[in-house]
Amino acid sequence: MRALRKFAALSVFAASLAGLAGAGCGGVHYATTVNTAASRLEEARENGAEQLAPYEYYYAKAHLEEAQVEASEANYSDGAAFAETAEEYAQKAIELSQAARRAAAGHL
Repeated sequence: MRALRKFAALSVFAASLAGLAGAGCGGVHYATTVNTAASRLEEARENGAEQLAPYEYYYAKAHLEEAQVEASEANYSDGAAFAETAEEYAQKAIELSQAARRAAAGHL
């Protein structure tokens, strides 16, 4: 299951790169940013953020999806901005889920 999710994230990245081949610098920045955000979101999911930091996780996920929509309409700077927000909230979800796990381990 984990390998399938990583493959899906890589497929999104590869599709983004293929679509951006002639798009210029904005497309390259978008591709880099969305790939980083997708990786952080996957890390958050693996840390249990869906249950432990749901607001941050789903906020990041929604922004990543919107980034992809913007890029599909050739709005790469808007897509990159959404991806940056997605990365920021995915990182918050990671930190909160790790803190929740440490707190739970301390109460055992």
